[in-house]
Amino acid sequence: MSTAAVSKPPRQRIVITGVGIAAPNGNSLGQFRANLLQGVSGVVPWSVRYFGDTVAGVCTFDARRYQSRKEVRNGTRAGSISIYCAREALADAGIDLGAVDVSRVGVFVGITEHGNVETEAEIHEIRQFDYDVKYWSHYHNPRTVANNPAGEVTVNLGITGPHYTIGAACAAGNLGAINGAQQLLLDEVDVAIAGGVSESPRTFGIFAAFRSQNALASHDDPAKASRPFDAARNGIVVSEGGALFVLERLDRALARGAHIYGEVAGYHYNSDAMDMVLPDPERQAQCMARAMQRAGLRPEDIHILSTHATGTPAGDVKECEAIRAVFGPDCRETYCNNTKSFIGHCMGAAGALELAGNLASFEDRIVHPTINLDELDPECLLPNLVVGEPREVKRVDTILNNSFGMLGINCVLVVRRFVG
Repeated sequence: MSTAAVSKPPRQRIVITGVGIAAPNGNSLGQFRANLLQGVSGVVPWSVRYFGDTVAGVCTFDARRYQSRKEVRNGTRAGSISIYCAREALADAGIDLGAVDVSRVGVFVGITEHGNVETEAEIHEIRQFDYDVKYWSHYHNPRTVANNPAGEVTVNLGITGPHYTIGAACAAGNLGAINGAQQLLLDEVDVAIAGGVSESPRTFGIFAAFRSQNALASHDDPAKASRPFDAARNGIVVSEGGALFVLERLDRALARGAHIYGEVAGYHYNSDAMDMVLPDPERQAQCMARAMQRAGLRPEDIHILSTHATGTPAGDVKECEAIRAVFGPDCRETYCNNTKSFIGHCMGAAGALELAGNLASFEDRIVHPTINLDELDPECLLPNLVVGEPREVKRVDTILNNSFGMLGINCVLVVRRFVG
């Protein structure tokens, strides 16, 4: 038997070739990015059944662009967001589903929670019938099953490949993208539509729960309510939105001449195993370090660090502790920013939207700022935190995208500039 080493095939490279966006401050990647650079918030006054007046990040995309009135009525808000983002991403990638094997296309959508909106609405409606359940909608089950958002995409687009929805709290946007990359690496699909969505402002329960935790943001000016790292921050702005990416193996993307936004370089996800709500900075630091290790990068190699910070007093401090533990004082070319200051917390969509908003930095070398930061909390001191105005930097070759969620789920995704 020969003792000669068996050569391994080269590791496949996964690239981003399309982006579809529905954000509180933009319904396309171009509009979203422009508003991030111009300081335009998407947080507005909002009124919720039973709860009353508050603020939220609310999307204004046209669901009827890709769905009939009946499809919108019978489906879900999360499904409509997913369909809009998926179709926009495919168009951006230049992929015609009529010209590909749709059994080799997969849909992997991260979400925080699903079904609360529909259940609350159904209960509200049957009140007028003295809670007689014979008036309960027969659409309720398909609306509330866990795979709904991804499943609605496959039904709308006629995709026959695998689909599932990933429940990962506020880390779901990152984990959706990672699942898409993994399915490509496993050769289960040739095209992955992956990322995250959220419909959270449509449910009164989430507002009530955050208020009971003293974690719901408020401000006289809605546009200033979301203020991560600020000394006067007082909680989360609940928001909706979506960002789905088209992911492909590099050889396929090159063969069809696709525009490549960036390459998935590394990732890691882990669990705090400590508390239902309070984060563990040690596990967050470990997650960042291992994602960089997988990518073959050091902290000083990261040029944009997209923070997760939501505007809660404790959560922001814990993340900053983790970042300082990993990056220290010597990462002079690492610039930190925060997208939630513009759009609030889009829950399951947050990580995907935050990554999408930074992708253009590979080309223009501009880091979008954090807004609403009038007085930095000393415990939130970070290296090169970009505040108020965009900053042009010497180079942007790497983005590290943080996403952390309830029940201690941590997920970090590293994307690098594509170099052939």
